[in-house]
This record gives sequence, C-alpha cells and structure tokens, in this order.
Amino acid sequence: MELPPNVLSQSCASRRYLALVASKWSLLVINALDDGPARNSFLMRKVGGISQKILTQTLRDLAAASLVSREDHGTLPPHVTYRLTPLGQSFRREVRSLIAWVEGNMPALRGAEPDQH
Repeated sequence: MELPPNVLSQSCASRRYLALVASKWSLLVINALDDGPARNSFLMRKVGGISQKILTQTLRDLAAASLVSREDHGTLPPHVTYRLTPLGQSFRREVRSLIAWVEGNMPALRGAEPDQH
C-alpha cells in the first residue's frame, strides 16, 4: 500500500518536486513564460541575473516535471521554443499569487531585515 505524499517526510519523493518548484529560478522562469511561448534568448533577457547554464538546467528540470514543454522546430540555426504545459499553467497561477504577495508585502519584509552594521 502506497502512502500519500507528505513533504514533511524525509523519504517522500514529493520533497524533490517541492525543491524544484520552490527554487528561485523555477519561479522566475515560470513567471517569464506567463506571456506565452518563448525562446531561450528571450528568457535570458527577461530573467535578470540568470546564467545560460542555470537557465538550461532549470528548463530541463521543469520539462522533466511536465511543467514546461520544449519544441524544437528542426531548423538551422536551431529554433527552440518553451511553453507552459497545462500543469505548468495551473502552477503559474500559484506563482503569480506568491509574487503578488512578496511585492505587496515588501515594506513589511524590509522592516524585518536585520541591521547590516
């Protein structure tokens, strides 16, 4: 009998997925794909501070978790686009809520920062 997912359990595989979807880069890439399909170069410009290596790994991980699909158009030079899957679109709604909460609570969050003396 299989136990239900429990992220508080050290042995539960759901922790791996929580780590993926809770990562800063995953959240930012999901948010960047909010406007529809995008090429790698667009995502590099849109997600400030992400390296090509991290973007590539994040897209691979999101695709492996069925949150993002990769479409290779089979052209030279390569033309690859990424888009949210239906699962990714449902997650995007949660990401938007989280981002809105963070942005809306910036004054309170800043007030909680320890002094940097």
